[in-house]
Amino acid sequence: MIYTTEVQNMCPVAKGAKHDPAPIPEEGKWVHAKEIKDISGFTHGIGWCAPQQGCCKLSLNVKEGIIEEALVETIGCSGMTHSAAMAAEILQGKTILEALNTDLVCDAINTAMRELFLQIVYGRTQSAFSDDGLSIGAGLEDLGKGLRSQVGTMYGTKAKGARYLEMAEGYVTDLALDANDEIIGYKFVNLGVMADLIKKGDDPNTAWEKASGQYGRVADAVKLIDPRKE
Repeated sequence: MIYTTEVQNMCPVAKGAKHDPAPIPEEGKWVHAKEIKDISGFTHGIGWCAPQQGCCKLSLNVKEGIIEEALVETIGCSGMTHSAAMAAEILQGKTILEALNTDLVCDAINTAMRELFLQIVYGRTQSAFSDDGLSIGAGLEDLGKGLRSQVGTMYGTKAKGARYLEMAEGYVTDLALDANDEIIGYKFVNLGVMADLIKKGDDPNTAWEKASGQYGRVADAVKLIDPRKE
């Protein structure tokens, strides 16, 4: 340690009160975090790229400072999607400090990591008050059956109105309209479930039927339209 002459010439003054860091909630406990290994928690966060052309939802499950589980979901450019594949290999096994200072390939993923780091080290995680936190694998629960990201894709014009294209339940196949041409429901197919059924041996048409469903007052519809063609 190098001290300036001014500091070297100062007389020592004893430090009185001991000021520990404020305790933060972590997995059902109050923790005085002093080292990276003191940090645990499960949380989500959003990041965006510099031109704001796309975003990343990042979910991390951290145990004793180590990223044990990472879920990377992206929407935007194709490059970001491929970057997410690399980030999923990079993140697990790193400490959160290492991950914060590692190039995660895409600007949006790096930004998401920064936002999650702040949540985690300040005790603002989703598992802050959950005893022992969440099990490794909890990140997959957000994806639901078929393990596909829940995506909402809606399009609309002043001239022709709204089109629902993708809902949380899946790919929208038909929009249900009433006598006023207002949307009152929709039919959908869960592509993740459909793919699983085909892998198990169902033919595509049977899998399509099993993975299909509807929401709203479809039975009351005056007509059904294909939102991608009509």
